[in-house]
Amino acid sequence: MSIRTLRRRAALCAVGAMVVVSGAAIATPAHAAVSCRVTYTKAWDNGSGFGANITITNTGDPLTSWSLTWTWPGNQGGIQGWSASYSQSGQNVTATNLSYNGNLANGASTTIGFNASYSGTNTNPSNFAINGVSCGDTTPTPSLVVSPTSVSVPEGGTATYAVRLSSAPASNVTVTTTAGSGDGNLTVSAGGSLTFTSANWNTNQIVTLAAAEDSDTTNGTRPFTVAASGLTSVTVNATEADNDSVTPQSLVVSSTAVTVPEGGTGTYTVRLAAQPSGNVTVTNTAGTGDTSLTVSSGASLTFTTSNWSTPQTVTVAAAQDSDTTNGTRPITVASSGLTSVNVTATEADDDSVTPQGLVVTPTSVNVPEGSTAVYAVNLAAQPTANVTVTSTAGSGDTSITVSSGASLTFTTSNWNTPQNVTLAAAQDTDSTNGTRPITVASSGLSSVTVTATEVDDENTANSYITEFTTQYNKLKDPANGYFSPEGIPYHSIETLIVEAPDHGHETTSEAFSFWIWLEAQYGRVTGNWTPFNNAWNITEQYVIPSAAAQPGQSTYNPADPADYAPEGLLPSNYPVPLSTSVVAGQDPLANELQSTYGNRNVYGMHWLLDVDDVYKYGTGRTGAECGDSTQRVTYINTFQRGPQESAWETIAHPSCDTGRFANFPSLFIQGSSTGQWRYTNAPDADARAVQAAYWALQWATAQGNQSQISATVAKAAKMGDYLRYSMYDKYFKNPGCTSPSCAAGSGKSSSNYLLSWYYAWGGDIGGAWSWRIGSSHNHQGYQNPLAAYVLGSSGPTALRPQSPTAAADWDTSLNRQLDFYLWLQSAEGAIAGGATNSWNGNYSAPPAGTPTFYGLAYDVKPVYHDPPSNQWFGFQAWSLHRVAELYYATGNAKAKQIMDKWVAWAVSQTTLGSGSSFTIPGDMTWTGAPSGNFSGGTVAANPNLHVSVVKTSNDVGVAAAYARTLTYYAAKAGNTTLGNSAKATAKGLLDRMIMLKANDTKGIVVPETREDYKRFDDVYNASTGDGLYVPSGFSGTMGTGVPINSSSTFMSIRPFYQTDPAWPAVQSYLSGSGPAPTFTYHRFWAQADIAMAFADYGSLFPAG
Repeated sequence: MSIRTLRRRAALCAVGAMVVVSGAAIATPAHAAVSCRVTYTKAWDNGSGFGANITITNTGDPLTSWSLTWTWPGNQGGIQGWSASYSQSGQNVTATNLSYNGNLANGASTTIGFNASYSGTNTNPSNFAINGVSCGDTTPTPSLVVSPTSVSVPEGGTATYAVRLSSAPASNVTVTTTAGSGDGNLTVSAGGSLTFTSANWNTNQIVTLAAAEDSDTTNGTRPFTVAASGLTSVTVNATEADNDSVTPQSLVVSSTAVTVPEGGTGTYTVRLAAQPSGNVTVTNTAGTGDTSLTVSSGASLTFTTSNWSTPQTVTVAAAQDSDTTNGTRPITVASSGLTSVNVTATEADDDSVTPQGLVVTPTSVNVPEGSTAVYAVNLAAQPTANVTVTSTAGSGDTSITVSSGASLTFTTSNWNTPQNVTLAAAQDTDSTNGTRPITVASSGLSSVTVTATEVDDENTANSYITEFTTQYNKLKDPANGYFSPEGIPYHSIETLIVEAPDHGHETTSEAFSFWIWLEAQYGRVTGNWTPFNNAWNITEQYVIPSAAAQPGQSTYNPADPADYAPEGLLPSNYPVPLSTSVVAGQDPLANELQSTYGNRNVYGMHWLLDVDDVYKYGTGRTGAECGDSTQRVTYINTFQRGPQESAWETIAHPSCDTGRFANFPSLFIQGSSTGQWRYTNAPDADARAVQAAYWALQWATAQGNQSQISATVAKAAKMGDYLRYSMYDKYFKNPGCTSPSCAAGSGKSSSNYLLSWYYAWGGDIGGAWSWRIGSSHNHQGYQNPLAAYVLGSSGPTALRPQSPTAAADWDTSLNRQLDFYLWLQSAEGAIAGGATNSWNGNYSAPPAGTPTFYGLAYDVKPVYHDPPSNQWFGFQAWSLHRVAELYYATGNAKAKQIMDKWVAWAVSQTTLGSGSSFTIPGDMTWTGAPSGNFSGGTVAANPNLHVSVVKTSNDVGVAAAYARTLTYYAAKAGNTTLGNSAKATAKGLLDRMIMLKANDTKGIVVPETREDYKRFDDVYNASTGDGLYVPSGFSGTMGTGVPINSSSTFMSIRPFYQTDPAWPAVQSYLSGSGPAPTFTYHRFWAQADIAMAFADYGSLFPAG
């Protein structure tokens, strides 16, 4: 078995605006005077079932435990509740507190809820009692809620306060604001009479106070009484902020230093310190210095008696220039009679980032005999004058020639626009796929060699391209069952399978990304790009949440992105509490992304879908839930509870949680309620989609078909823009965090510039609040330096994200990722686990002596431990494939260094046997650690970091990924000892997989024995932590209708397995009457990777 099992981990959701009730031990105070108020609210009612929430407010002495009782007026029953322990006898119901919500101080409240059924009339109960004492009217008398109760009103201006009611009134309530004795200049200018109804009682209404101009210098005061009949009035104390005070007049400048990106702008603001008696003109004049820095707007500002305190913006622009100096220039802010202020403007030069060079893509082209192929050339940086670039054919097959573009001219304006060079292959009579190098050169620059290979039409068909077509057709054949009726790739054809998804007809963003890549390869081979575009369209329709699916994003506050919730080590440590005392850092991306795309919505894939709705969370919808009214293809989530939570301990729950089934959020966060949506992004999948789009662009451009995919490529660039959230710490804490009180990030200080395990976002279904988090854990298997290159300033313009700082972020990420590989590379060559900014998931201090990477602590098994996350060789093959492609596309020296060592190790661990047999690494163990801390410079070798292969494998999916890695490396390394060894090993693996075709009509597969399926009948074991843990007192139902409570098991909440055709073999194994079951699985990602391995080898080595 390959350790794909349980490899995904979703984000533990934490929110920035949740009402949470504290918990405490249960005890009863002696002679407590019990007084209470109960509010009963129906959440939904479909005629036979309903849900309700009950808010208990303690109006008496403090309680340390409570028991709420009521009597149903009708035949209501079948309660499945949360946040309390429920029992019912006849019409009498008792709800008793749980361990965390028993303590209720005077005035404190807690909310519980349940789903129940009935027939006939569903009349609300009214006779509630706490600890045997009647609670009175269940519709509480409202009170006035006024905020603030002290306001400062600028003379000649206004100030406001808000008024609402504490609860819904029985009838309309009129609230008046009346001025008392005091400064007569202070008056009510608007909102003197407000009306609250049962519909708008909790909506703030505004009262406006005005302060008239006067000639005194006294800050007068006046009380205002907010009142309503029968309610306790509230006094608002207003103070006039007099503008006749002795505050000396001066210029107030927001910043005296501003950085201006070359080709862009920077700003500062100016206001007056005091109200003037007349208009004041302020000038902003550039002094001696870098003349590319100029005041582009705001050179002359006018302040009046009314706008004097409002900051006005001055914009400084930095023109593009050809130097590499960060020039400076002073800007003098001045006004007659006032002391001037100097602002120092500094140009952030963009010419120092990228040295001049030739950018050529691709550097290896196949030219069909009798036809043409193209490659593109542009400059890496803006030149100071015209640059001529030539393409000259070298020695080799003379039928290959440069037919157009042999001499290209680049100017200061078109330097970054790719220009095409067309190669032609003349018809000849031989059957040889000849090659010829083409040298791309320009005076003073390093030349680039493009290797052109003639694809001879006298040759027999390329057998590997034929194998790609055969495998592709099997994947797309509807009879084989790889795709759902909606056109969505399933995780596997087979339904009984437990790994990251716990059912074969779920699917992942991983599968979508492999599908997009597969269709790019199809376009490469056929020139037909319609399937590629369609794959992205289906992805956008089903796995990228729509605007309606993420309501309330406008409420997101980047300055307070989420409340902190520590991660537990075991599922039994959950639910965990939220803490508002741990300060999260600032989110620096939200405002930029909103400015770029015009909204707050996130454009990224959620990681898991229940395609066939096997959990039935879509079934029974009577209307749209988070914008979705379908009965299938439901967003779900599983992993939420720490590093020891394997698939066997998960609880599948809806991402859009309306409360129709249970209060699932309360399993993870103490005191949580339903009515939430939550999505988790798997960054490696989004990066893979970008990677696929890059190759699609290269191949389509070579065919002259790039215009056919331009819209899809732009969407990939947008996805890459949002993918930057994965660079950030979970709570935007700065790197090197070793306690919850460590420094919160500001700006981009909390970015690690690595692809972490997830980013997540969520909020209130009603739109009242929303949150976003990154991840503190970074795994080598998720890095994608090719995607970083593609999205950076050296990548294709068509794939460059639109946000102003995105390309620079990805440039930094590219170098950071490559250094990360080198820092983690073992003495043998394999890449060790990763690094974390939150030890134990709660910002603990790591063990003394733990080496760090830019402050992140080395972690041999980041994110999950059951099984260890870096045990599986698949993460090596997937991750290093991206490094190999970067090496192939760019010749990057660090990529070559990483690959030279890794390829030598991997090939040494590979056996090509007789017939179709082969073995590759399967499971690995690790000893030692990186040799030291790293935060820049040259990465040191790791003589004491070691890997051992403890189990080999013949997993075809991993073998295909591994073969692709070797293929790209060999294509770049060329005729070297290691390059030839890599090519021979890749070919050997592919040839053996071709032999396996005879065993199966739907793909290329090998049987797997699943000894881990003994865990199907696990029961929770508190001493080992194995088995499904559900907290005592939790109850509800799964979407299938089966109950979920503390007695539930993995199987009991998944009844669909027992009717699966594969179940008898598992049942026999569990009962002891049969061996561990053996299955032949057709995983979509694996079968797609096999097809692409054939396409890659056939295209890069057309001669075989």
